[in-house]
Amino acid sequence: MRLHRPSAVLASVASAFVATILVGISPAHAEDTWSVPAKASITIKGHGYGHGHGMSQHGAEGAARQGRSHRQILGFYYPGTRVGEAKGRVKVLITADTTDDLVVRARRGLRVRDSAGGGRLTLPDNGASRWRVAVTSSGVDRVSYRTDGWHRWRDLKGYGEFDAAGSPVTLVTPAGARSYRGRLRAVPASTGSRARDTVNVTSLENYVKGVVPQEVPATWSPAAVRAQAVAARTYAAYERAHPLSSRYQICDTTSCQVYGGVSAEHPASNRAVDATRAEIRSYGGEPAFTQFSSSSGGWTSAGSMPYLPAQPDPYDGWSGNPHHKWSVKVTDTRIEKAFPSLGNLRRIVVLRRDGNGQWGGRIESIRLVGGRGSVTTSGDTFRFALGLKSEWLTFVVSSR
Repeated sequence: MRLHRPSAVLASVASAFVATILVGISPAHAEDTWSVPAKASITIKGHGYGHGHGMSQHGAEGAARQGRSHRQILGFYYPGTRVGEAKGRVKVLITADTTDDLVVRARRGLRVRDSAGGGRLTLPDNGASRWRVAVTSSGVDRVSYRTDGWHRWRDLKGYGEFDAAGSPVTLVTPAGARSYRGRLRAVPASTGSRARDTVNVTSLENYVKGVVPQEVPATWSPAAVRAQAVAARTYAAYERAHPLSSRYQICDTTSCQVYGGVSAEHPASNRAVDATRAEIRSYGGEPAFTQFSSSSGGWTSAGSMPYLPAQPDPYDGWSGNPHHKWSVKVTDTRIEKAFPSLGNLRRIVVLRRDGNGQWGGRIESIRLVGGRGSVTTSGDTFRFALGLKSEWLTFVVSSR
């Protein structure tokens, strides 16, 4: 932090105020402009990993190591929320199943159900290795089994789903096999489509068990893993109330939260889920939008909800967090390839930051000036174009 005499502070504030009115953004500072030589090596220094909204997962572990309980951790990262409850089921899109059929491994107790009506039918123990629901050329959903080849078993009036009477079912996808609790359902990708999406319909608790060890190490401090369990359960409950589709409510990737089914479960994280059963964070009587990311870098960023403020994070900087501070070296050529309309990169100008933390905080707007033109973009876009951990960063430029 720089120290200024009172008169200097007043002058600086007045200048900033006038500049903001004139240009509509925070004024650029000299240290936020870098000239880039023809052949340059650029060291990018940064803080944090991810968008920084809500809970820092590494911060939760840092807080747990300081003796904070999971409710204290959640109360800090989601101020203004309260303890609530959520139960029931959730419908999860399984993105790894990119084919237009639903294929599962045969097992004892495997059943199929027709969405058009009727009960669940137990599939015969006929030596099959796999069972499938696929759409025929006439648009009928057909149940088939595989021995020496695929054989028709029954046609359905609606679409089909498999379950195994409370036991996991193993889904076969182009990416490999993975087991899921609950039901595996083949649903039309859109109304009237012959393409099929695979959806896992399972209890909220079983879903969270498949999320937590995908998001944080299951062997972290119990309070941190419990905080993740509650955050994940709350996020799913929020998404269930704001579904992605009429056929499913949430996905299984980082676009939502990572979910790996029963194949991903770990005994330690399962204990954390059981210990917080049905517990969520609520705001105004509804599930909160509990965003989280790997590391805040020491300052969270403002999100879209009042309980997602920008605030200093005293827990993120514990010694085991590799993302609190980071550095990566790139060449000017790498930036030029990411933004080809520039030509030869000549200057980097940070136009606006969020004002929180070192260097003035996360980049909100950045301009790249090249020999053929310039590009003005968001800090997020710049970050993803170069594969950086976050948009809270600065530059050191030298010749190479």
